[in-house]
Amino acid sequence: MEIDPAIHAPARLQIVSLLAAVEEAEFSFVRDQAGVSDSVLSKHASALETIGYVQIRKGHVGKRPRTWLRLSATGRRAYLAHVAALQAIIAQSKLGLVLDAELSPGERSER
Repeated sequence: MEIDPAIHAPARLQIVSLLAAVEEAEFSFVRDQAGVSDSVLSKHASALETIGYVQIRKGHVGKRPRTWLRLSATGRRAYLAHVAALQAIIAQSKLGLVLDAELSPGERSER
């Protein structure tokens, strides 16, 4: 498994992670949750759309234009593979065991 450079950048990873949790999200929701500007989200969303990871849908709510983002099936597979690669790296370092040892039993159950 390899880290996917297309989604490894922190802002892109956060965008893809948000989209993995929902069927579709409004642009403004993703922007606010990711803590990025309109232009940054637009740039990343367009790049992710170009490689087939994100689908962008434009429409209107009443007379107001809206944009929705959705993780494509290809994007979902890439995200899951990326997460698995990160988990494999962490497992190799045995950091997961160290973190568990540092947490109280109550904190471990919250993980």
